Amino acid sequence: MAPNGISGQHGEPASQSVKKRVLIVGAGAAGMSAAHHLSQHRDRFDVTLIDAVDYCGGQAFSIPLDKERYGASWCNQGVQGGSYIFHHTFTMFNRQGYQADPVNLHVSFGKDETFWTNVFPTKVLAEHQSEVQRFAKVLKFMRWFEVFFALLPLRLVLKMFFFSEDFINIVALPMTALFLGTGNATPEVPAVMLERLCTSPTYGMWYPANENTVVDNKPPMVVFPNFSEFYSTWKQDLESRGVTVRLSTELDEVVERSKKGVTVRLRARRPAEDSHNPAGADQDIPPQDEFFDELVLCTLADTAKRVLGKTASWRERKVLGSAKFSDDITITHNDSDYMKKHYENFYRDDLAIRDTNGVDQSGRLEEAKTSFRPMYYIKMYDQDRQKLEMCFDTTNYQSQFPEKVPFEQHVFQTIYLNKDRDSELWSDNEIAEDKIIRKDWWHQLCHSYTHYLLVVPWIMFLQARNSVRFGGSWTLVNAHEVAIISGLAAAVDLGADYPEDLENDRFAFLCFRLYYLLGYGKWYRRQYSKGAPTTQLARDGASWPTSTYGGVYQGPGVATQERRCWRQEMKTGRSTDNLAQDNGVKDGPDRSLLERKIAISEPDKSSTEIDVFILVEAADGTKSNSKSTLMLANQAEAKIRDD
Repeated sequence: MAPNGISGQHGEPASQSVKKRVLIVGAGAAGMSAAHHLSQHRDRFDVTLIDAVDYCGGQAFSIPLDKERYGASWCNQGVQGGSYIFHHTFTMFNRQGYQADPVNLHVSFGKDETFWTNVFPTKVLAEHQSEVQRFAKVLKFMRWFEVFFALLPLRLVLKMFFFSEDFINIVALPMTALFLGTGNATPEVPAVMLERLCTSPTYGMWYPANENTVVDNKPPMVVFPNFSEFYSTWKQDLESRGVTVRLSTELDEVVERSKKGVTVRLRARRPAEDSHNPAGADQDIPPQDEFFDELVLCTLADTAKRVLGKTASWRERKVLGSAKFSDDITITHNDSDYMKKHYENFYRDDLAIRDTNGVDQSGRLEEAKTSFRPMYYIKMYDQDRQKLEMCFDTTNYQSQFPEKVPFEQHVFQTIYLNKDRDSELWSDNEIAEDKIIRKDWWHQLCHSYTHYLLVVPWIMFLQARNSVRFGGSWTLVNAHEVAIISGLAAAVDLGADYPEDLENDRFAFLCFRLYYLLGYGKWYRRQYSKGAPTTQLARDGASWPTSTYGGVYQGPGVATQERRCWRQEMKTGRSTDNLAQDNGVKDGPDRSLLERKIAISEPDKSSTEIDVFILVEAADGTKSNSKSTLMLANQAEAKIRDD
């Protein structure tokens, strides 16, 4: 119970005898977070959590893989990693017994003459050297006068400072699109996003900007654990705390709502084989009406508007209807030929430069020759370079894969953006059908500047009106951490307490307070951190924030060793040992590729008599097969490497 007999900080009187019945719609990060924090007060809340699909996690889930072929038995889809500022996410990992793994991000933007990366300088940066130097100065100027530039469209601001079309499309837009996956809405994102990415010491991925090479850091990031297992464990934890979790249950519409409660119409769904129930199906199953005291809609804004139907106010229709979304598709595949055609996957000496504005870069080049491992790619379409295609090399990025895997056995996730507007630019038909592992469609938020003019500032005026609250990452920016905080904020507004350990984590608490102020128009008052930390929970939380302003999380829920997950998965037999002596052959346009496939023709042969098939693909595309013993195969491989 909060001080003075008040349930939470929204001013409603607490009830000692009757539990408040709360329906949470959406079992993604926001809905799970809301249910979790309400479940800490079982004497006050009777919580029901529903989702139309048959799993928890929303856009965060894992898909199965062929372990022997790819080195791992699963990979995360939808949500893969984040930043060290995700304090609420990491503490929730720890509460459920999971950890994220650290990784230093390598990116690969463009192809051939437009290629650049954060790992080593390339020719395209030298060609735009004057703009690169001016870019760093402009970012500082924008930081000084941020209030004037914050919500202006990024492309407009860059044109105001006379940057060329090539620099905007090749350099500025890709480095912004990487942040939160802003996709093909990147030209219209608020300029403050790029500015803060380069000038903020807390969440600035590219901080500090480099006046010679734009960026020269490898952002310290984290990759998430198996999300299907994490959310399954979290679901079991919620059920043990008294939460009723009803999957394959869809909210058809809100029938009636008032200050006294909400009547909703729910429809059962038939679970699909992969748990991803198709939208709009099972209309033959009759719905049922149920009553709840409070409703928390942790759905996308357009879905919230649809289910509110006739009960939606003019204000709700206006604000929720102003959020823009696009339909994107992610194709998970193993087509290395597609990747070589459309992206730069290896160090290329012919594109690298050893000097930028008089600064020697040879050290970075030597390191890149053996360590360049692109994890995130962006391709600018030749027909319209402000339109983008995104891709992950999940083998390089996600930590359950072996450290060394031949490139031909990597798993990739290519993302094609904005079907209605840009599908004619897509090259998805070039991915070999037999190399496709899975296809997933997404309904994604567009981070247009209009979102921060017409949606975000007005959400506070929708909350708690006629017993309905809203949660989800769309309420601010599309990030797992924002979703977690939004669900927590809804729970706090209903009367739950903010966790004691997180209140003593000064960075986490500040992030929550600012979100609560923006989303609900209220400043959350301290309960546990008015003085020096005295309890173990308080001392633990106070030790987590480090670095400038406490932005870097160093506490439970994040490992300190890269690919810790892979080492653990090997012990359980869910990942293999290394599949190569190095991470594939580091090739350029004039280097040969080598793929070794070992086939045991007779079980009783000794290891030196194992038949080995070597496929050598020359620079001109010709291929030849040879058959020899394992010893001869190793000699051939060594010779090709030497050549």
